[in-house]
Amino acid sequence: MGLISLVKELLMAFFFVCSVQFWRMGLFWSFSILFSYYQLFKASLSQWLVFKPVILEKCPFLSQKLVSYPRCSPFTSNFRPVCIVTGATSGLGLAAAYKLSKEGYVVAIVGRSQQLLSETIRKIKDSNEDAHLKAFQVDLSSIESIIKFKVSLRQWLLDSDLHCSLQLLINNAGILATSPRVTAEGYDQMIGTNYVGAFALTKLLLPLLESSPVSSKIVNVTSFTHRAVTDVQVDEGTVSGKRFLRSIQYPYAQIYEYSKLYLILFSTELHRQLCLMGKSHQIFVNVADPGVVQTNLMREVPTILSSLALRVLKFLHLLQFPESGVDSIIDAALAPPGTSGAYYFGGKGRTIKPSALSHNAKLARELWESTSKLLSVTPFGAEGNSW
Repeated sequence: MGLISLVKELLMAFFFVCSVQFWRMGLFWSFSILFSYYQLFKASLSQWLVFKPVILEKCPFLSQKLVSYPRCSPFTSNFRPVCIVTGATSGLGLAAAYKLSKEGYVVAIVGRSQQLLSETIRKIKDSNEDAHLKAFQVDLSSIESIIKFKVSLRQWLLDSDLHCSLQLLINNAGILATSPRVTAEGYDQMIGTNYVGAFALTKLLLPLLESSPVSSKIVNVTSFTHRAVTDVQVDEGTVSGKRFLRSIQYPYAQIYEYSKLYLILFSTELHRQLCLMGKSHQIFVNVADPGVVQTNLMREVPTILSSLALRVLKFLHLLQFPESGVDSIIDAALAPPGTSGAYYFGGKGRTIKPSALSHNAKLARELWESTSKLLSVTPFGAEGNSW
């Protein structure tokens, strides 16, 4: 039986290696993460070269300002701040929920499995017995499930001694599916979970974020893989993922990249709309890129290949564990009031520039319109699109 399993694993790995998507991951994603670290290196070098003006004069391409922000405590004397962390039952979500509980937040953890939610509460309580936690079972690929969560969350806030508002939303949930799956609404499950679900959840919770007595924050967790996208469509067929479901070979790497790029474009447009509505002083939107982190995201990749990839990344000192990889998310969550539109990467409050495509204002507006139109025919309907 062991031999049969090994042969099956080897065959799966062989077919995986023969796919275009595998090489897209191996080559394009490697270049993307290296380019992100190059930005950090160049900015750090530029800071040092401030004291060497002669070198900067001869090499102006090295001039790049490194912008970093200190962390600010969320503590208030009048009430306990509340935050939501999606995808909180493992990896980065679990690490973020734990660290934010240590910062004094009441943490609402969101996940698909009730059993894993219970285990998560136990793990956090074991390390922080003072943690205030609440678990919500939600499928972020289902619009109906997201709407039910909004109702349950509001009722929980009303029934508790907490202020009926939200101070922090972290859209962290994400999957990498190597085979096509369809949601109840007919969307591709990966793009539905990674982007459409985050869009719907954020819009439904905006009233709670807006009613906060203090400024509130939205943190969208993206990925360096968005840099691999050189051209993108934002029509309804692409945004829903239906276009990809018709492909002969499921382009899982490309869909993952698209979903992470869409999150940044969504953040850009949300920030712009908040400014236009005069709410940019109340709700701040930032993006966090954790880099390469050892989580269960690659669980659908053949074990032989994922293990090899992790070994190579560890050898190159690019691989992080969730406890350190979460730093960019916490940096964005605890950013000083007024900080908005930043792309956090590398920890220590540091920010870099995402791809040029990701801050295309016209593309961001078109994506917002396509997604809103897509959701208008679902139970999300007028409720979410009224904002």
